Amino acid sequence: MHYYQFNIGDYRRDTFHLTLLEHGVYRQLLDTYYLNETPLCVDTAVVMRTHTARTKDEKAAVLMVLENFFLLTDDGWVHNGCEKNISKYKEKSDKARVSADVRWSKRNANAMQTQCESDANHKLINHKPLTNIKDIEAKASKAKSTRLPSDWELPDEWAIWCKENRKDLNPNQVAEQFKDYWLSVPHSKGLKADWLATWRNWCRNQKAVTSQVSFAERDAINRRKKWEEMTGQQWPDDHQTIDTSPIFLGIEQ
Repeated sequence: MHYYQFNIGDYRRDTFHLTLLEHGVYRQLLDTYYLNETPLCVDTAVVMRTHTARTKDEKAAVLMVLENFFLLTDDGWVHNGCEKNISKYKEKSDKARVSADVRWSKRNANAMQTQCESDANHKLINHKPLTNIKDIEAKASKAKSTRLPSDWELPDEWAIWCKENRKDLNPNQVAEQFKDYWLSVPHSKGLKADWLATWRNWCRNQKAVTSQVSFAERDAINRRKKWEEMTGQQWPDDHQTIDTSPIFLGIEQ
């Protein structure tokens, strides 16, 4: 064992009477016990030598700790607390080993079954390797997808579709926004398999344009209506403005 839990409260309760030297000896003996997972050597001289007890006080401390906390048996100096912890550790390790063996056995069995089924299907169906259809479709779709050309211009049929389905839009202005956006989209996000469908969706998603008439334009419209009412004529399409002064109309305002 290279790790064990250390309960400070239990340790101090059992060792409150030890000197600092005896504390050091006891901890060294415990570490050796856990590392080797066996009782300490029966021969106390060997224990002293392997734990570098050189002076008279150090040797006396080793003997005192052994006699107070360990039990001498035919197998060596036994520590009950260490034996319990080592037993729990080995039991836990054995359970983990058995669980791992069972898990790997199931995996190997499943792998062998899958391989056998794969071999059987391979022989019954054809001699070609099985292929994931979804992967093929995804690759094919990606291969057909393209980016919008940098020199793209609005095709006439695309402009006609926009005029017929979104009469409130100016196709040329929408096309400029469409082109700037898709040329700026990076990497694969800018790939499309059907740019005409993308254009139609773009037009559908455009916000409705509300016409805003200036005061001057509104005044011109009113003058036009008034002129048409008083003359009984239709405003000429080839003229943007007509003199509606009192002199021209022959009336007084």
